[in-house]
Amino acid sequence: HPLLKIVNHALVDLPAPSNISAWWNFGSLLGLCLAAQLLTGIFLAMHYTADVSMAFSSVAHICRDVNYGWLLRNLHANGASFFFICIYLHIGRGLYYGSYLFKETWNIGVALLLLVMMTAFVGYVLPWGQMSFWGATVITNLLSAVPYVGTTLVQWIWGGFSVDNATLTR
Repeated sequence: HPLLKIVNHALVDLPAPSNISAWWNFGSLLGLCLAAQLLTGIFLAMHYTADVSMAFSSVAHICRDVNYGWLLRNLHANGASFFFICIYLHIGRGLYYGSYLFKETWNIGVALLLLVMMTAFVGYVLPWGQMSFWGATVITNLLSAVPYVGTTLVQWIWGGFSVDNATLTR
């Protein structure tokens, strides 16, 4: 069967160097973590309300009233931590083995790291508790230090003159 032949060539008969070690697993683990984050995030989004007056309550509702909502939220939160552990180990392996010498690949990895960090920050803000609110306020205010455009950039991110509903719903 052609499909089994493709799977066999891609997974079973795949040539691999004889000196490969466990350090090379973290890219695949990142893929698994990302899939788990997407899956749990989609199910959490089904019950989340993106409004400053309802966001915190909707997270509490997910944990208390939704069947296995507490499990989904904990898997999602701890999955993010495990994702970053895998990223840092993946970067460490890349530094140890000199992967930074492949400039284009390394630069794409740095860009992906920045995107993942921004995405994680947005996820941190979504529950809209005190830590989330002040985290959003402090971290976005750091951009006001950018010369000439900093204040305008911060107001654009906030959607106004302070962290508010427009910030949460973006």
